[in-house]
Amino acid sequence: MDGGLAGLKNFQVQRAEKWEGSSFTVHETIMTFFLVRRQWLSVSCSSMDDLPPPDSIDVNGELLVSAYCQGLFPMADDASGDIHWFRPDPRGIIPLEEFRVSRSLARRVRSGRFEISVDRCFERVIRECTRARSDDNGSWMTEQLLQAYCELHAHGLAHSLEAWRSGQLVGGVYGVHLGSAFFGESMFSRPDIGGTDASKVCLVHLVERLIFSGFTLLDTQYLNDHLLQFGCREVSAGVYHELLRAALNHPVKF
Repeated sequence: MDGGLAGLKNFQVQRAEKWEGSSFTVHETIMTFFLVRRQWLSVSCSSMDDLPPPDSIDVNGELLVSAYCQGLFPMADDASGDIHWFRPDPRGIIPLEEFRVSRSLARRVRSGRFEISVDRCFERVIRECTRARSDDNGSWMTEQLLQAYCELHAHGLAHSLEAWRSGQLVGGVYGVHLGSAFFGESMFSRPDIGGTDASKVCLVHLVERLIFSGFTLLDTQYLNDHLLQFGCREVSAGVYHELLRAALNHPVKF
């Protein structure tokens, strides 16, 4: 990418257009591949209605692939531990060509304050991301679900970026990779140990990597004030699934 990381400060967010729904539905079959026992197995992703209820099945990597291919993602109830599936409409995405970095964050990236690594400690990043922040903001993860993500990581279908300072893990981001889509799950920073802005710096490095590798979709699930600063926007479910279908049919390497 021209200008490297420093060039990201010049990215601008264009005005969000009103997107109309498309004819594509989640019931249309999408084919993807999941590596199991070192063999490529074809997984047919049709309707979530075809899947057993979450409380009656083991959540594993293969089920996660099937769900993500349909635009679904899981979150666990902090109190009961039950896993629920979500497919929001509208959907949050960050158009990679419109990713925006503030001047202050660009300076932080250029400063070299953090050592950035890729896939060095995937499970640790998830555990930090899912740590309950307060009594009112609990975890959305269960051990079974966490291990399912680790299964994806073991087969190259989930990745993390880590920020280190003085040998300590102070921030990170992780997500799922299918085709040329990256489904951003969560990120964290530890300002108490010198990690101020660490998650934001990881996100900048992630986006640079996605652009360089030819990714076409960065899914954020929802739009919130934190993501808005990076150019996150909402699109309808119909548009999202058109983008998802195109991404699944265009595999790239992370």
